[in-house]
Amino acid sequence: MSIRERMALIPREFKRDERGWLLKVLDGGEAQLPGRVGEIYLTMALSGQVRGNHYHGTCHEWFTVLQGSAEVVVADPTTGERVEFLLTETTPVTLHVPPGLAHALRAVGEPPAPMLLVAYASERYDPADTFSFPLL
Repeated sequence: MSIRERMALIPREFKRDERGWLLKVLDGGEAQLPGRVGEIYLTMALSGQVRGNHYHGTCHEWFTVLQGSAEVVVADPTTGERVEFLLTETTPVTLHVPPGLAHALRAVGEPPAPMLLVAYASERYDPADTFSFPLL
């Protein structure tokens, strides 16, 4: 099965009004959601900086860019297959990365700006389940 068939890009929509906006990054209807909560976190990368460069053996992750843009690379360490795409705040999607796929996100944009994303991990962080795999 190809990387694109194993992961998912789930379209999202900002709900805007005079107060600001709301963006649901997980609504409970996503496939592969576990029956319990793992970790929800925010991460920020300065322009040009990279987050990730690893994969997990059992943990699923979902990423949604809230501010800025991220160049994303996802690869299968066993086959060498690799895909690249852009996540932006202007076209929100949630990227699901299943276990076994390496991933890296680099903050990009014109003009250079930091990238802020919210992430959900199906498991609590376990260094024994995190394997370095440089992509960016």
